[in-house]
Amino acid sequence: MSEMRTAHLVDGSLYVCRAYFAPMPDVAGADGASVLAVHGFTRFLLDLLERTRPSHIAVAFDESLTTSFRNAIYPEYKAHREPAPPELMRQFGLCKDVAAALGVKVLADAQYEADDLIGSALIALRMEGFRGVIVSADKDFGQLIGEHDEQWDPQRNQRWDAHGVKARLGVRPDQVADYLALTGDSVDNIPGVPGIGPKTAAILLHHYDTLEALLERAEEVAFLRTRGAAAASMKLREHAESARLSKLLSAISLDAPVPLSSVDYARGAIDAAAIDALFDSLKLGPLTRARVRALAGSDAPASAA
Repeated sequence: MSEMRTAHLVDGSLYVCRAYFAPMPDVAGADGASVLAVHGFTRFLLDLLERTRPSHIAVAFDESLTTSFRNAIYPEYKAHREPAPPELMRQFGLCKDVAAALGVKVLADAQYEADDLIGSALIALRMEGFRGVIVSADKDFGQLIGEHDEQWDPQRNQRWDAHGVKARLGVRPDQVADYLALTGDSVDNIPGVPGIGPKTAAILLHHYDTLEALLERAEEVAFLRTRGAAAASMKLREHAESARLSKLLSAISLDAPVPLSSVDYARGAIDAAAIDALFDSLKLGPLTRARVRALAGSDAPASAA
């Protein structure tokens, strides 16, 4: 059997935001506006391309905090987050331009988040015999990791597969959405079940396997030989609907509008004219330009990493 081909699927929004909030001196472009996040994202993406030489790659971006389909289900979803500053939104657009000019497929949608775009792309690529490497540190992606897939946090140089998901969270990948439904997520304003933390959630799913089975048998939880079992039983009965709602919010959608053919994810040629114009406007220096030239002049991409 031939070796599986690899597609790298990148959580672009994470790395743009990391660059934007990094404790670094600000950098201005040719028009005097800040481009710090674009500089950081460009360095990150070049690092990734140099290290992996991917044959197939996409970078997914979040378009909005308020127009996701999850907001229609639960208006309070991410409601406590401050809107992204206009200068950050402007830099998101420039990061997309940089990725596209470097031959990387860009995924973005107003109703679906980066997680959904990556999950949907992974499903499409699996149909053509690909394995996925999800480039992100976000634990939510654990629910996507199949038998041959990996998640990779390049900044910590850590990789993990389905067994690694279990080691990190205490649950299998197919249980991650149920786990998140129980624990909730204060960052995204997902309520979960009050008082049920990560350890308890993992123990409960070990005993009952799925969220629905757990909720249907919540009265039995009181008799488990584990600390706080009686209180957990009561909380599950009181907040069952909150748990079900939280699963709808936590589960990554696999039907987002993404290209279905692997051809669309193949890394393209670097657009030298677009890169020159972008780098002039961004005031990116000779070292970064030299990296791009070296990348453009290198051998054809390989998909080993």
